[in-house]
Amino acid sequence: MASFRELLAQTRAQIREVDTAEAAEAAARPGTVVLDVREPDEYAQGAIPDVVHIPRGNLESQIENRVADRSTPIVVHCAGGTRSAFAAKTLTELGYGDVVSMKGGFNKWKDEGRPWRVPQTLSSDQRNRYQRHLLLPEVGEEGQQKLLDAKALLLGAGGLGSPAALYLAAAGVGTIGIIDMDVVDESNLQRQILHNYDRVGDRKVDSAKKTLTLLNPDVNVVTYDVRLGADNILDIFEGYDVIVDGTDNFPTRYLVNDASLLKRIPVVHGSIFRFEGQATVFAPYDGPCYRCMIPEPPPAELAPSCAEAGVLGVLPGIIGSIQAMEAIKLVLGIGDPLIGRLLAYDALEESFRVFKVNRDPDCPACGEHAAEIVIAEYDELCMPHPREAPPGA
Repeated sequence: MASFRELLAQTRAQIREVDTAEAAEAAARPGTVVLDVREPDEYAQGAIPDVVHIPRGNLESQIENRVADRSTPIVVHCAGGTRSAFAAKTLTELGYGDVVSMKGGFNKWKDEGRPWRVPQTLSSDQRNRYQRHLLLPEVGEEGQQKLLDAKALLLGAGGLGSPAALYLAAAGVGTIGIIDMDVVDESNLQRQILHNYDRVGDRKVDSAKKTLTLLNPDVNVVTYDVRLGADNILDIFEGYDVIVDGTDNFPTRYLVNDASLLKRIPVVHGSIFRFEGQATVFAPYDGPCYRCMIPEPPPAELAPSCAEAGVLGVLPGIIGSIQAMEAIKLVLGIGDPLIGRLLAYDALEESFRVFKVNRDPDCPACGEHAAEIVIAEYDELCMPHPREAPPGA
C-alpha cells in the first residue's frame, strides 16, 4: 500500500510539470486554457485572470462541459502544485492530450508578482438561486456574473413587458429599467401579469418594481414614470446593454430605432395583434434596423391597437418570453439571436415561421449613404390610437 508521498511521486512521474514562467508563456498562447482546481473560498481570495475554475472534487464531472475539445492545451494549477498534479493525471486519463501542472501553484505565481485579481464570485444564496444556470456550460458562473452585471431597459410594463421583465429578473439581470407612464387598469390584468387587482390605480412602474423585487432581491429596478420622447430618449438609453421594446405604436418605434442606432444598443423587438405575434432583434449596423423592415408606417386605420382589435391574453406571454430569451442570449453572447430574422407566431395554428430580413443599403437611417440621424418626434407620420399611451401593450 503506497503512502501519500509515494502516490504523489508516482503521479508526478506520469505527468509533465512546468514552472510559473513556462506556464505564463503557455497561457499567453491563443487557445490555451488555464484551469484553477482550488476550492471556491481560495479562488474568491484571488485568481489568475481569465481562468476556468473547477474545484478538484468536481473536475471529473464538469471538465467535459467546460472544455469539450480534448486537444485543448491546459495549464492546471492549485495553491501549491499538489492537487494540480493529481488533476493533470486525471485529465490525461480522461483523454486530454496536452496537459501540464504548474509547480508552486498560485502561491508562487502571486509571490513572483505575476498578474492576478480578486474575481467576482457568487454568494452561497446566489449559487443556490442560479444553480440551474451554473450547470449549463454556456452560462456557468462567468455567464451568471455577466447577467448580474447587465442592464436591460424595458419599454413598457404591459403585455410584452410583463413576461419579459419577470424572466429577466428571475434570470438575475442585475439592472432592469422600466419606462411607462400609465396606471394599472382592471382591463390590463387579462395579460399584464406584473400587476394584480390590489394595484388597480397604481402607477405601472411602481407595481412592476414591487413584483420584481419580491421575485429577486438581486435586481435593481430603475423606474421612469415619463413619456418616452425625443427630449429624453437618449438620456434614458444611456448605459443600458439591451433594449426590450414592448411599445405598441409606430411613432415610438421609429424614435426607438433612431436612438438605438445613435447609441449602438441592440433592440429586442416584439409586437402582437389578436392571435399573432412577431419578434426580432435589431442590432445596429450588424443586421437590419426597424426602418429597413418597415420604411414607412401604414395609415392608422390599417394598424388598429389591441384596445380596438383585441388580443388573446396568453399571446404576449409567449412573445414577451421570446424577447427575454433573446435579451439573455445577447448579454451572454451565446446562440443565434434573431438578427436579420423575423419570427412570426400564429396562436390559432400553433405555428412558428421565420422570415429573413436584409439590411436595406438605401435605408435612410442605417444605409451606406444615410444622413445624420436626428432625434425627432414622429407623431405627425402616424397618429397613435386614443388608448395608445406609448409605451405599452
